[in-house]
Parts: sequence; C-alpha cells; structure tokens
Amino acid sequence: SNVGKSSLIRALFSLSPEVEVRVSKTPGHTKKMNFFKVGKYFTLVDMPGYGYRAPQDFVEMVEAYLQERCNLKRTFLLVDGVVGLQKTDHIAVEMLEEFGIPYAMVLTKIDRASRGLLLKNVLKIQDFVKEKAQGCFPQLFLVSSLEFSGVHLLRCFVAHVTGNLPTVEAS
Repeated sequence: SNVGKSSLIRALFSLSPEVEVRVSKTPGHTKKMNFFKVGKYFTLVDMPGYGYRAPQDFVEMVEAYLQERCNLKRTFLLVDGVVGLQKTDHIAVEMLEEFGIPYAMVLTKIDRASRGLLLKNVLKIQDFVKEKAQGCFPQLFLVSSLEFSGVHLLRCFVAHVTGNLPTVEAS
C-alpha cells in the first residue's frame, strides 16, 4: 500500500498532460481501480495496494480483472526499495504466476534507501525471481519518483510493451 504507486504513475506520465494523477499524503488511499487513458495508445490501470490498507474487496476485484483481461500487456509489481520484498509480495507473485500473467518488478523509493540496503534488496529480489518466477521480466526497474531516476527507462519499457516503441536491431 505504501510503495508510491500514484507518485510513480504521475512521474511516468509527467510528459503526458492528458494523464492527470492525484497523489494523496495518506498511503493506501487508492480503494478502487483507476483507469488512465494515454492518448489513443493504451490504458494504464492503477490498482489498490494489497498491503495493510487494502480494500476489503481487493481479492475479488483484482483477481477478476487480471483473469478476464485478454488484452492485458504487462502487470507491474511495485516493491518499496527501503522495505524490500514482503510476505504479501510473495502472495502477489504466486497469483501472477498461477494466472500466467507477464509482469515486471519495480523497486520504488530508491532515493530513500542507503546504497547497502538497496543492494541487499536488489540481490534478494533477483534471487527470488530466479527461484520462484517464470513470468517475470528479468530486468528489475529501480526508480525514484522524487528524483526521476530510472523513470525514463521504465517509461521506455512501458512504451515498448504497449507497442509504441519498437526495438531497433543493431546492424
């Protein structure tokens, strides 16, 4: 719930004025799914967090959406860079793996973590992905919505998976 989802969405689409994202000072404020249409290119869905402030109907709402969206391109699992993987993240990964949904992991708030703690959390996540995940994109994205570090790379990845940024073959 407190990984900075809304802040990341705001940072990702800061160059798209049509995507208006409100960010609350209170963590876990998102209680329903919010849909952001990005031009005529794609729609981004902000889901409520599954942490301590998760809405009561979270499982029914999210499971149904994930299982029924045949045009879903990618799910992004956000992990707090200071806290690292939690038990609820493991459950989320199990669900994504069970449904066969492709996903990527994003380590947020990297500006708040010391380099040593950040390295420890990155290594733990990489080990976890290697052992437990088949549907996870192998690259972990490290971002700071505050300092915009890593945001451009994640923005490019989103553009690529939605078909709006083709890869260029090296000649």
